[in-house]
Amino acid sequence: MKFITVSLAVSAAALVLQTVSAHAGSYQGPTGLELYSLRADFAKDIPGTLKFARDLGFHEVELGDTRTSYKMEPAEFKKLLDAHGLKPVAVMLPFDRFRDDVEGIATDAKALDVKFAGCAWIPHKGAWDEAQCRAAAAVFNKAGEALAKHGIKLFYHCHGYEFVPHGDGTLFDLLMTETNPKFVSFEMDILWVVFPGQDPVKLFEKYGKRWVLVHLKDLKKGVQTGALTGHTDLTNDVAIGSGQMDYPAILKAAQKVGVKYYFIEDESPSVREQLPQSLEFLKHVKW
Repeated sequence: MKFITVSLAVSAAALVLQTVSAHAGSYQGPTGLELYSLRADFAKDIPGTLKFARDLGFHEVELGDTRTSYKMEPAEFKKLLDAHGLKPVAVMLPFDRFRDDVEGIATDAKALDVKFAGCAWIPHKGAWDEAQCRAAAAVFNKAGEALAKHGIKLFYHCHGYEFVPHGDGTLFDLLMTETNPKFVSFEMDILWVVFPGQDPVKLFEKYGKRWVLVHLKDLKKGVQTGALTGHTDLTNDVAIGSGQMDYPAILKAAQKVGVKYYFIEDESPSVREQLPQSLEFLKHVKW
């Protein structure tokens, strides 16, 4: 019975991505999938997992380093994506590659035919501090300028630990001001803004067009916020619309500043059950 219920939910949810609402006060998308959501499935069955994503109705995806995430070369994985009707938009790569292997990133991005290359974690010891922040900004500026020559946009994905108080704001504000808008964009992960106690709407309004991509995810009701660890229990990641985020306000603000791509990222062990619920919520959310 559980399989039948989920299958029906998948079929219904797929309709969400086949129709773009014309209502001015509703979510417009496009809605892609961050493939990290299905990492456990990829370890068992790569083609079957891509089929599951496509059957849900997803057309666009964000992916990880293909060699470590899927044990495949970029060109080989791109063929599989094409075969399943999935278009890669962005690739997430480790910080050291932006520091040490920019031309390699460009080669991989071209093989995947993606225009965005992003970093989701800056290695650091202890609490993130000003020196580490400025050093990371320098790496991103240099790499971003080099990648721009290949037509690739570098972006940084916030992860919660960056919101250490600094001056009149936070070290995240410093990272924003120290990176060149011409070469460095940002991806807001909604959970990793709310969990450390920040307001996504205010951050969208403050930095406007610096935000190009978004990870849509929700935090379980009752989970305490304010920690700057960049870590929380995976079961705290719940279906969009069922947690503590004010998604009507968040989506309205994101669309107002012109976010180009939205990716659902669900890190929960219940991801297969939760993805259809998230899609159903996005189908009906209005403000």
